Amino acid sequence: MIPDWLEPVARAAGEITVDDLTKFIAPDDAVARRGAVLLLFGGERDLLLTERAHDMRSHPAQVSFPGGSIDPGETPREAALREAEEETGLSPDGVEVFAELPELWLPPSNFALTPVLGWWARESPVGVVDPREVHAVYRVPLAELIDPAHRISVRHPSGWLGPGFLIGPGKDVVLWGFTAGIISRLLDFVGWSEPWDDTRVRDLPAHMLQGGARSTVAGRPGQSRPEERR
Repeated sequence: MIPDWLEPVARAAGEITVDDLTKFIAPDDAVARRGAVLLLFGGERDLLLTERAHDMRSHPAQVSFPGGSIDPGETPREAALREAEEETGLSPDGVEVFAELPELWLPPSNFALTPVLGWWARESPVGVVDPREVHAVYRVPLAELIDPAHRISVRHPSGWLGPGFLIGPGKDVVLWGFTAGIISRLLDFVGWSEPWDDTRVRDLPAHMLQGGARSTVAGRPGQSRPEERR
């Protein structure tokens, strides 16, 4: 059973539409690849996020929800939990999946991505499993994501501008793109957002552009894992 403070999120999941989360709608004839990500809410009223390794060829230092492609025979829930275990060492047995958000279409990669919402009923240790893929694992308090002091607009060299957050112990890690968009719109829908200065613009750091700065669609350069497509 989820705690009372998560009830607004559970209700929102039953009411929110694709249009509330993104402006991109899959065409009727789209045959998309499928993926899933895990939005895991912990007992400290936080969200579990990962930061991609900084020397990866595509999307170095990208911050995202744990997740990836759905394997044959898997449900979105099974895929999200499996990927989270592989990336962070999370024990899936301790997670109570309580809802799914509408499947979202990511045009650059033609990916259909399902955000899976989970309550960390029995918490387990998490951390970097493979440093070749993941640089860091964060438990980011919702209060910090809501705090206007940690909210920014992020500008890509292409000119794309979108919502972002400053996370990490030093608030020097930039969370942007698809993941930031989902968090921002979900906070808005639930009614947890506070007014923030969207004219406070920060350029995407150069170390996050290696190997992926040349192509940009839907606010995201290049492609790798489904949850990284913006």
